Amino acid sequence: RSLVSPYVLRRTKAEVLQDLPPKTEVNLWVDLTADEAENYDTLRKQAIHAVEDGAGHIELLAMLTRLRLTSCAAHLAKDGPRLPSAKTQRFLQVVQDLLDGQHRVLVFSQFVKHLQHLESELRAAGHVPLYLDGQTSADERAERVRRFQEGESPLFLISLKAGGTGLNLTAADYVLHMDPWWNPAVEDQASDRAHRIGQKRPVTI
Repeated sequence: RSLVSPYVLRRTKAEVLQDLPPKTEVNLWVDLTADEAENYDTLRKQAIHAVEDGAGHIELLAMLTRLRLTSCAAHLAKDGPRLPSAKTQRFLQVVQDLLDGQHRVLVFSQFVKHLQHLESELRAAGHVPLYLDGQTSADERAERVRRFQEGESPLFLISLKAGGTGLNLTAADYVLHMDPWWNPAVEDQASDRAHRIGQKRPVTI
């Protein structure tokens, strides 16, 4: 360290923040449909009864995960019914508005099955997104990043765990988080794939 430190310039993001364009964070609230709300409430009551009956930590975590998936699209949860998803419909509307405005978008989810669902819906709507999750090889990962940066597709679906760090995606100026993570710092890291050195446009999260 003593040998190389005179030659290494390391700055924190806070120190170079004035070099970056503005970042805006917006919360979009989506109400469940009546059928979704009824299904969710049934699962919520089951979870409450399980807590009262002394369910263990692993079982509680599984129930919370099931409720979170149900909030995205009911069929994503185990044995969930296939109901129209209010969140998916809102997502498709937002994406279309952004594409009409010539924007480029990163879409993050912690759930691979949610990302796969969104990819299927986008393709059904005529879009051709790029996709990255933990099963993507290192070579293919680099290739898809290159294709996005060079403008081959304006949409990039990314697993939060697989692509939340280590990627430079400054071609994007919008970031959509489709399901909130327990630790907001993890979301911030993912958002910073777009809001980083080299970004010239304002970024909206």
